[in-house]
Amino acid sequence: QVQLVESGGGLVQPGGSLRLSCAVSGIIIGIKTMGWYRQAPGKQRELVADITSSGRTSYADSVKGRFTISRDNAKNTVYLQMDSLKSEDTAVYYCKPKYNDYWGQGTQVTVSS
Repeated sequence: QVQLVESGGGLVQPGGSLRLSCAVSGIIIGIKTMGWYRQAPGKQRELVADITSSGRTSYADSVKGRFTISRDNAKNTVYLQMDSLKSEDTAVYYCKPKYNDYWGQGTQVTVSS
């Protein structure tokens, strides 16, 4: 049974930082392309960043230069470091294998003063 547990979200002021974690069980993330997605109220879910099994990363234009995706294969965990946060980053954030349809409960990120 595949489980994805996202954590690390919260309320932060504009310009602040958060680090999200995604603990994965049931699959080996080291052989997967893993992605972080987000869904803001009234908007479609979008891919924010992904990382391949070889460590190659890619980012949505809206977060490029501010977010960093990484993975710890030994811990089977994926991370998303978010810096210089903006109000438009407010959303529920999810991680998942990019090419498999497994979803966790997500973690809420709210950027507000």
